Amino acid sequence: MFLFTSTRFIGFGLLFSFLCWFGYSPCHGEELSLSLRSRTEIEPKTGRFFELERSEKWATETTAVIVCDMWDSHSCKNAVMRVEELVPRMNQLLHALRDKGVTVIHAPSDCMEYYKDHPGRKLAIDVPKASNLPPLIGRWCYQIPAEEQGLYPLDQSDGGNDDEPEQKLLWQEELLSKGLKPMSPWKSEHPGLDIESGDDVSDRGDEVWSILENKKIRNVMIMGVHTNMCVLGRPFGLRNLAQYGKNVVLVRDMTDTMYNPNMPPYVNHFSGTDLIVEHIEKYVCPTISSNQILGGHEFRFAKDLRATVLVAMAEPEYKTEIGLTEFARKRLWRDYRVVMVYGRNDGSGDLPAFQRLQEADLLLLSIRRRPISAQDMSVLRDFVKGGKPIIGIRTANHAFSLRQGSPPPDRLTWDSWDAEFFGGSYTNHYGAEMAVSLLPMSAEQQGHAIIADCGIESLRIGGSLYKVAPLHAKCVPLMNAQVDGKPVEPIAWTFERADGGKSFYTSLGHEKEFEQECFVRLLENAIQWGLNH
Repeated sequence: MFLFTSTRFIGFGLLFSFLCWFGYSPCHGEELSLSLRSRTEIEPKTGRFFELERSEKWATETTAVIVCDMWDSHSCKNAVMRVEELVPRMNQLLHALRDKGVTVIHAPSDCMEYYKDHPGRKLAIDVPKASNLPPLIGRWCYQIPAEEQGLYPLDQSDGGNDDEPEQKLLWQEELLSKGLKPMSPWKSEHPGLDIESGDDVSDRGDEVWSILENKKIRNVMIMGVHTNMCVLGRPFGLRNLAQYGKNVVLVRDMTDTMYNPNMPPYVNHFSGTDLIVEHIEKYVCPTISSNQILGGHEFRFAKDLRATVLVAMAEPEYKTEIGLTEFARKRLWRDYRVVMVYGRNDGSGDLPAFQRLQEADLLLLSIRRRPISAQDMSVLRDFVKGGKPIIGIRTANHAFSLRQGSPPPDRLTWDSWDAEFFGGSYTNHYGAEMAVSLLPMSAEQQGHAIIADCGIESLRIGGSLYKVAPLHAKCVPLMNAQVDGKPVEPIAWTFERADGGKSFYTSLGHEKEFEQECFVRLLENAIQWGLNH
């Protein structure tokens, strides 16, 4: 299987191994500059998390990368095709890390017979057993204590195979025709991943741990498949390395899940991966992305065509962070990539993760009178300059302006935000005690894509009426309401902006309105309208 007849090669291999174990690194002293993403709960038991980034520098001689179960085949045809997509980028990443002096460990589980004569396998076997082997390092880990704080996001009880029934049968027949077991056809790691001299090959937790300890490795990256199964649970996986004290991260764009969208929570396959990544960031360990090493953008699968919706919330008065979080969980994850941004209410005005607006296709905004940092303002200006759609609810028309006074020295306001991006003229609102009546809609309004089929005519308005008139000439009013004896006020409209983008705004958004299906569908329709028109 593997022919190594050259005494020169063998001699070099032995010398290289000897030097490795005694701390020699061809790139000694080099560092990796990484941004580690994690999530911290805003308040206990809220289910809402800040997405946080922190910078770390990792010395390459104390860093390893583990390639988990990137097999040459699989029982799921779709999984095989996604691995085929991952391989070129992953191989490029491995070469870059290896060239910098990072230890590379290939861990194709159940394939050690294939590698029994491979130098990398012998290298791993010959490693002295670590004196501090954790007691359960040889076992699969199904959960660590931190995960008990939250709910596991996916139902993978069906095995996660997302092949269509006919596709599944055809694939099983093809595997059988090749003499392979349909449920476990893998024999080796994918041949597109290079195993170079000095790389280790092992699928044993004790061996991997011993490799790390003998090389004094503290920092570990794990990439491969499948995130919700092997990457998390293998003896050398994220859970074990995290609970036993390694500074471990998942390379979040170099992985894939075994998740079938026909199982709860009934979301897009790639949304399933995102939900598992979030779970890991909350309860297991941080994540990084391949572009932090290779440059460019994060890897995305060709079939991942989801638009990215960023939901920004920072207003405690109407509790929209509760309604929008539930809305995103039930309605958005199904079809979109979702980024949830919650503002800090500690007086700092910070919007952790607002910088991810750079990757968003649509902004759903619920912020109230919050000056923002120059960095966040720059990202916001770039977003609107690109003519991208904005959906605003309730306080979004005075999101970045103050009622009076000046912002802190390190914060910026945008006082013309309402006029520029919603076409409104917000001044104040009527008292909460004043009853608000929803006025009848015209046939044209009822036929609009945002209004049609959502049943909004049955809405029970739960909050006070905003004073927003007059509207810009390029606004199209969709709904109006009135306090008895007062002027009619628009409560929902679209706006064609000067930058060429489109906006939808509604002064609705009270917590009582989020309880009504018609309002939730209105928001859903508005997002579809924003992305499709």
